[in-house]
Amino acid sequence: MRYYELLFVLRPTLTEEEIKAKVDFIKEVLEKNGAKVAAKLTLGAKKLAYTVQKFKRGYYTVYYFQAPASVIAEIERVIRINEEIIKFLTVKFENKTEIAYWEKSVAKLNSKAVQEAEPETDAKSEQTSEQA
Repeated sequence: MRYYELLFVLRPTLTEEEIKAKVDFIKEVLEKNGAKVAAKLTLGAKKLAYTVQKFKRGYYTVYYFQAPASVIAEIERVIRINEEIIKFLTVKFENKTEIAYWEKSVAKLNSKAVQEAEPETDAKSEQTSEQA
């Protein structure tokens, strides 16, 4: 299994539901083809460096995953035929330094996700104790 990072940019004209559906669809394609998604980074709507298909902004998402090399051809094929994705970039991490960076990034994203989820559970437990 090799280490990869997939960044893709969605059209800014999509609704929140459509964006979530496309992001989930890419994850499903990865997992269906044997990839193990380690982390997801949602960057949101950002200005593009240059106009792409008449758009000046786009909705950025990054997936960090491990997969056999054959998965990359399939995911790129699916992305190319998808009109809502206006740009994408797949990065392969090969040497020890790059893999260490990949693992550090994944650990940071996963710990950040856990920290964001914890305050919600603390607030819920405080509300239930107040009601009792």
